[in-house]
Amino acid sequence: MILDYNLIWENLPLYFNGALLTLKVLLISLALGLLLAIPLALGRVSRSPLINFPAWLYTYVIRGTPMLVQLFLIYYGLAQFEAVRQSVLWPYLSSATFCACLAFAINTSAYSAELLAGSLKSTPHGEIEAAKAMGMSRLTLYRRILLPSALRRALPQYSNEVLMMLQTTSLASIVTLVDITGAARTFSSRFYLPFEAFITAGLIYLVLTFMLVRLFKLAERRWLAYLAPRKH
Repeated sequence: MILDYNLIWENLPLYFNGALLTLKVLLISLALGLLLAIPLALGRVSRSPLINFPAWLYTYVIRGTPMLVQLFLIYYGLAQFEAVRQSVLWPYLSSATFCACLAFAINTSAYSAELLAGSLKSTPHGEIEAAKAMGMSRLTLYRRILLPSALRRALPQYSNEVLMMLQTTSLASIVTLVDITGAARTFSSRFYLPFEAFITAGLIYLVLTFMLVRLFKLAERRWLAYLAPRKH
């Protein structure tokens, strides 16, 4: 089988725009998801059932249901309610980009919260005792010691979550967004060349994955250097 490289080359601008949209959705979703994940993680490590249980229930429900179902509920499901269509939120909820970012942010917040909660629970006891010995309040302890330390140590696991979210953004094409996968679907339907269309999309995802892996490796080298074994 011979690939039609000329058609692929001619349609690279379509894929380029799709890649920009993919990165936009990914970055917005990750930023919102991380903002949600921090208070959720604090809730997960709280000893109070009134705080811990709602955070646990949220992460359990979100992690226990498929991402595609969550996206459909937000994009298609909410539109069936008259109150939603008449609300001030409708201009946003009628936007495919907004709904995709919202669904992805909710999804990644649950997974990220569990990662951060695990890091918080594994904080070395010596760090906590040292902070208390310096007279830090509980709020200051979390703000200056626990959260920064947990975020740093969660980097390797969080990098996997980011890569999974990159692949998950391909679902955005189902709600009419022309991301990388949407560009491939457009290419395929226009020229009836599905192999060329989706192999190109796959290669672009691989390039983006490689770039993200390298960025996280650099971040780990900078912020996790103190955890590396010392050379004698």
